[in-house]
Amino acid sequence: MSSNKRSGMQVPEAKAAMDRFKTEVAAELGVNLKDGYNGDLTSKEAGSIGGEMVRQMIKRQEESMK
Repeated sequence: MSSNKRSGMQVPEAKAAMDRFKTEVAAELGVNLKDGYNGDLTSKEAGSIGGEMVRQMIKRQEESMK
């Protein structure tokens, strides 16, 4: 993989699903996430979205393994 190549999701459907998931989590947390640029979010707000997404993904995976 070239160092100039951007990392990211290769499947458009997966990106769309993750974007929907991120929007749902932000709404649950009361963070105003809009389409496009969200540079006005604080680090705390952005981190809370990512952290909650990871918690929910881990929980779903653990439940599917039972």
